[in-house]
Amino acid sequence: MSRKAIVNIYSSYNNVLMTATDLTGAETIAKCSGGQVVKSSKDSGGQFAATRAAERLADMLKEKEFTQVIVRYRGPGGNKSNNTGPGAQAAIRAMTRAGMTITRIEDVTPIAHDGTKKKGGRRGRRV
Repeated sequence: MSRKAIVNIYSSYNNVLMTATDLTGAETIAKCSGGQVVKSSKDSGGQFAATRAAERLADMLKEKEFTQVIVRYRGPGGNKSNNTGPGAQAAIRAMTRAGMTITRIEDVTPIAHDGTKKKGGRRGRRV
């Protein structure tokens, strides 16, 4: 029998945070971040850090006999740019390479419904 978990990936340009929960989302099974697996803090949001963090998370899940995962990834969202950081795709690829079966991939980035004003002022950022 295969057990199923939900992997939540938050990917910004500064860091990649990954949390594995049970199907209800109430209990955390394992967690890992990009800052835990690289030496330099400037590299913690990159693809290499996301790959290493995903491999570590997959090993933790395999120890607890989880084989199938549902991936929910998100970016900063809100009035910031709508795209996710560079680590989300790399983390998903690394999870499949580590032997996890991905059943579903969802983008859960929050989208602003005309909320607050974007930073930069009336004329935008002047370089």
